[in-house]
Amino acid sequence: MNSKRDYKLGQYEKSMPESLDFAQKLEISKSAGFDYLEISVDESEKKLGRLDFTRERRIEFRRVIEDSGHPVITMCLSAHRKYPLGGPEKSLEIGVKAVDLAFDLGIRVIQLAGYDVYYEPSTIETKKLFLERLERLVRYASQCGVALAFETMETDFMNTCGKAMHYVNLINSPYLGLYPDVGNVANSGVYPPEDFKTAEGHILAAHLKETLPGVFREVEFGKGGVDFKREITALMGMGVSLFTGEFWYNGAADIFRYVRDAHGFLRACFETDDRGGNIDGR
Repeated sequence: MNSKRDYKLGQYEKSMPESLDFAQKLEISKSAGFDYLEISVDESEKKLGRLDFTRERRIEFRRVIEDSGHPVITMCLSAHRKYPLGGPEKSLEIGVKAVDLAFDLGIRVIQLAGYDVYYEPSTIETKKLFLERLERLVRYASQCGVALAFETMETDFMNTCGKAMHYVNLINSPYLGLYPDVGNVANSGVYPPEDFKTAEGHILAAHLKETLPGVFREVEFGKGGVDFKREITALMGMGVSLFTGEFWYNGAADIFRYVRDAHGFLRACFETDDRGGNIDGR
């Protein structure tokens, strides 16, 4: 992980097709210039199955990561969209298993989806369940030394850092922070740099995702409304140094070129700030 830069830029796993094995994904990410790969545990049965890896399978999986020389230091736990903490009891089990997997693979930060519920209306009861289960999950994560961090989402429940901080303050644990999605914050109607400021000292990492008003997924970098240079400058000014490019595989025939182009776009956003100075200190 040594680098002359004073930040790390990672790649979201789902930016590559499922037909690739994990070793191939690591190699593409590394060759394209990213500093690490963020593993996905979403609501699909295949990725949920990772939570039930045997001890032997976990050792093998970690060996693949180590042999690649390309770290996996964050996990996107988006399975909580289908199984949110304010919904079925299974949600807490998923969270605990994700912490166990992170511990075994050497992952430092799990990004939590900021939903009490997703496919049903939010109520006083779902919010109460969310807080109760969140408290239990954070307590377990703290025993394992794994940090949890909220992603700002596209629903009103937690679409800004200010709203996420309500729960961070209630839990009041060094093992719960924020991992905001700059595209979702941009779509929430707030001024992102001011919103980030409400969570200063609690932001562990940030997702760099392109969005358009009302469109939260699969917008090509440079084709949306996110001011990446401005948001990166604001976040780095608060000491945030870990960033993940969140984008999805779009069916491109040349997978490596697709990933490399996304890397080039994002890396350029770090090169100079609005005053013309170098963000990364070089």
